[in-house]
Amino acid sequence: MSIDRAGDLRDSPGILEQLRADATSTVVAVRDGRVRVEDDRLLRVGAADVTDATWALLGRDADGGAVLLAALPPEAGTIDTAPEETWLGLRDVGGRLGDADTDLLIEALALAGWLRDAPFCPSCGGGTELRQAGWSRRCLVCGREHFPRTDPAVIVAVESRDGERLLLGANANWGGRMYSCFAGFAEAGESLETTVHREIEEESGVRLHSLRYVSSQPWPFPRSLMIGFRAVVDDEDAARPDGEEIIDVRWFTRAEVGSALEGEGPVGLPGKASIARALIAGWYEERA
Repeated sequence: MSIDRAGDLRDSPGILEQLRADATSTVVAVRDGRVRVEDDRLLRVGAADVTDATWALLGRDADGGAVLLAALPPEAGTIDTAPEETWLGLRDVGGRLGDADTDLLIEALALAGWLRDAPFCPSCGGGTELRQAGWSRRCLVCGREHFPRTDPAVIVAVESRDGERLLLGANANWGGRMYSCFAGFAEAGESLETTVHREIEEESGVRLHSLRYVSSQPWPFPRSLMIGFRAVVDDEDAARPDGEEIIDVRWFTRAEVGSALEGEGPVGLPGKASIARALIAGWYEERA
């Protein structure tokens, strides 16, 4: 674990004010889904450098120092005269950050998005007050407690029966320029396994067997948990796009996937920050 989320501090009275006054505390500022990045490192500033912000406690770093979140309004100005080009999003940063900075970045982006998007009670529409150092909201009208929601989504690397080809799809949002694994959100009352079978058949027309879990990745768009699987196809010839979300599906040989991972075509693949690329690379490297 790269950061201690400091759950023991969240209910301490006045904890955010105390930590903001502590000169050893550092701050990750988030503005419109972007953060400060410098020399391929997530830049942390002092609390005194930030004024107009919504505050939360991200946790303690490896040295025991508190790390705070400052969620800035979109119209906020620069911090310590920071040039605009140093504000980058997760997709911009790609795989450039180290593991600890990547984990902290994803936590900061997800929590900042919730702080921005959920100021009112979803039950009665009343205003809310922040509690637990930014990790919950209490409705001032009906008294209900609300917390940052995490939406589970599956993502699947679909391989041929002989294990030598990978089925990938082109999402309509990408205009056919990039191919990736198939993914979708779990629906109400649905297990992850059922989601895998339903989503992949809906998007690509194929049925699966030999489903196995690989790994997971938090993905702050807005607050998702991508749960990665691999599976083997039952009916290879049935592959077809749904024509709405997925505009094309293709079987790729191991050589084609290897070339795409090197950036040499025949198609583009997801960036290094995504679990989709990790699933594709894992399949390729297994027998390369």
